[in-house]
Amino acid sequence: MRSKPILVTGATGYVGGRLIPRLLEAGYRVRAMGRSIAKLKSRPWGTHPNIELTEGDVLEFESLRKSVSGCRAAYYLVHSMNPLQKDFAAADRKGAQNMALSAAEAGLEKIIYLGGLGNEQDPNLSEHLKSRLEVAKILQSGKIPTTFLRAAMILGSGSASFEILRYLMDRLPVMFTPRWVNTPCQPISIRNVLKYLENCLESNETIGQTFDIGGPDVLTYKALMQIYAEEAKLPRRWIIPVSFMTPRLSAYWIHLISPVPASIAIPLAEGLSVPVVCKDNRIQSIIPQRLLSCRETIRLALERIQQEQVETRWSDAGVLNIPEWTYCGDAAYAGGTILECGYYVRLRANAMEVWEPISKIGGHTGWYFGNFLWKIRGGLDRLIGGIGLRRGRRHPAKLFVGDALDFWRVLDVEPPNHLLLLAEMKNPGEALLEFRITTIENGEIELQQLSRFLPKGLGGILYWYAIYPIHQWLFGGMLRKIAESIGKPISYGPKRFTPKLNKSCDIRSNQL
Repeated sequence: MRSKPILVTGATGYVGGRLIPRLLEAGYRVRAMGRSIAKLKSRPWGTHPNIELTEGDVLEFESLRKSVSGCRAAYYLVHSMNPLQKDFAAADRKGAQNMALSAAEAGLEKIIYLGGLGNEQDPNLSEHLKSRLEVAKILQSGKIPTTFLRAAMILGSGSASFEILRYLMDRLPVMFTPRWVNTPCQPISIRNVLKYLENCLESNETIGQTFDIGGPDVLTYKALMQIYAEEAKLPRRWIIPVSFMTPRLSAYWIHLISPVPASIAIPLAEGLSVPVVCKDNRIQSIIPQRLLSCRETIRLALERIQQEQVETRWSDAGVLNIPEWTYCGDAAYAGGTILECGYYVRLRANAMEVWEPISKIGGHTGWYFGNFLWKIRGGLDRLIGGIGLRRGRRHPAKLFVGDALDFWRVLDVEPPNHLLLLAEMKNPGEALLEFRITTIENGEIELQQLSRFLPKGLGGILYWYAIYPIHQWLFGGMLRKIAESIGKPISYGPKRFTPKLNKSCDIRSNQL
């Protein structure tokens, strides 16, 4: 049966991106499904001999049907809780229905679904948790037996829950919180989650069953916060529950303090008022393993972050919303004028020497010049509901297609020649930032930095020309500082240029 692939939906998400290498290491053939082939290919496991990459979306039945065909079993690891999904419950419902139908048609052996804990009869149950339970009901009512693993908070380096905990504790010595900080919960380590997911594949006892999965600790969120502070060697935090702080208000506070946006923080915070404790522990005897305590999990997560070895992050998931005009800068097709600002320098260096600082841009490295302006722009973006700069980057020197990079998203990366970023901050238009490295006739390197902007209405045009002088000053300064960072002399420039043809024309749209 191992000759038939295992489908993993949500392959570039936080859990899916960690599960796939474990399945491959165990000898399974894996079919990884995502909405971008380029994003799938860029993952460390994207070229493994036992991996199949397939472009699909659970909301598009035909693409899902094609992805499921010929598989033995499937992991359902997707949800629609993202900033672009107005009605995540409706989207989750449609995705589950499509999965149940396509799985039945393909004759799968089983579906394994990771959802959330919660009692659907509880009147205080959040819309997010209700949706996760509804997905399970839809999948289990289909013809293919579905194993439903119900987890509370998943702790691990890069998870949304852990990032919220980390930023709140690191930044706030005193916190006024909603009364939900005294709600009991039973967090589970991502390592234990992955073990359960993997072993359910071969366990007949788990087929079609529902199991609660949690760690060994049942504690309040307040106690969890203090454990984090102790493991992070922080002074004791003062956590003061107050009646006026609602879950929604606390979610907006999370938005301002942490990298997790309000669109994700709100449904997560609303679910914190409901106790999420395992009532059914049968799976512990079916799939025995050592369950990591919250303290151990937090310690390991902090070590991973310090070692810069975070496998996946909550921000990895999501659609690459690529503007059509990206491909060739076609102003007529785009329906408006594409505004551009580009500068270049020529250096006595080789391509890899110049690529090194480009590949490290953003995050802790910063933007080489005018960092205070980048921080102001990020702060303003956060205040108006945007994502700001706090997402940083997953790795200090490696970039993959689809990676979050401060308030940008990596659309294309071709070491040592090309980096293309899409702006995800609040903008009155669509913006791209591009770096190109080429070798010219005399053996020197030309480094180009190009900003392109498709404005939306008069406001977008006014915005562009208001910041245009800043762009001119900033780009020239960035190129000089990049040259300075590698200790190579500039032979010419920085000089303004108007591109004749955008490098991104070479990117095939079906790859993105």
